[in-house]
Amino acid sequence: MPDFISINKHKIGKGGQQQIQLNIARLPTYTNIDLPVHVYRGNEDGPVLLLTGGLHGDEINGIEVIRRMIVRELIVPEKGSVIAIPLVNIYGFIQNARGVPDGKDINRSFPGIKTGSLAKLLAYTLMNKIIPQIDYGIDFHTGGASRANYPQIRCTLNIEKNRELAKAFAPPVILNSNLIDKSFRKSAYRKGKHILVYETGEAQRFDEFGIQQAIDGTLRMMKHLGMRKSAPEKDYDTELYPKSTWIRAKYAGLFRPRIALGDHINKRQVLGRITDPFGNESFNAVCPHDGRVIGINNTPVVHKGDALVHLAYNKNKED
Repeated sequence: MPDFISINKHKIGKGGQQQIQLNIARLPTYTNIDLPVHVYRGNEDGPVLLLTGGLHGDEINGIEVIRRMIVRELIVPEKGSVIAIPLVNIYGFIQNARGVPDGKDINRSFPGIKTGSLAKLLAYTLMNKIIPQIDYGIDFHTGGASRANYPQIRCTLNIEKNRELAKAFAPPVILNSNLIDKSFRKSAYRKGKHILVYETGEAQRFDEFGIQQAIDGTLRMMKHLGMRKSAPEKDYDTELYPKSTWIRAKYAGLFRPRIALGDHINKRQVLGRITDPFGNESFNAVCPHDGRVIGINNTPVVHKGDALVHLAYNKNKED
């Protein structure tokens, strides 16, 4: 751990705490938009952990996770340092939107360009101001477009450190997820930094169960990294799934699910029914594998090909 963490000409020594404002750009009204970065440092050496929320502006669960940890002082490490950015995409948050005002997705804009679009500018700022300071990270996300996620860590399981950190976090579900081009996670990995993605709930909705799972898991991971002495114990088996698939509608109509998030389901089990709006026809949506429901579409009106249920399968249990 360095003696000082330097961000935007601010130096924070061991045992220090500081909120730093990173200037991004102005609104058309010439109102400045600054990115608040919270730095918490322990008195003893240890790793530097990054916590980020709101990379997509309408995904509020991650914002709430970090906010609660700040308020309850759970985020302050005994050893090492935590850099916390509760709300990365302030522009999207203001507009209740996933992306920035031009519609671009920050999480497909990495590593970014200083003179590029607003999304690429935000990505460039993270990659050049924050990522060089850290060792590990957790990026908190939420399902989008009326799709709700069951609490899960997504990581690349054939990367040993990813697997180790995911097991330490110990969510209900760990899902293998390959690194995606131009994503925050892949760009950080190319710099030698390991970032896990946590998913829970849906956009613009608080998911209390998933929020608490995220807080508990973060504390467990901090304990594993030697940053704190205690952390909540889990009362369930973490299930590891190497594969997942979205089960899609074969017909248009109104979808009514017969399963819930987190359910273990069997091959050929009926997931729900699709009916026409006039009471003439109905069709079953059937599960193709044994597995677990880790995502569900909460929009009743569906078109042919729309995603209905996200199924994780080929389960393994992790001690």
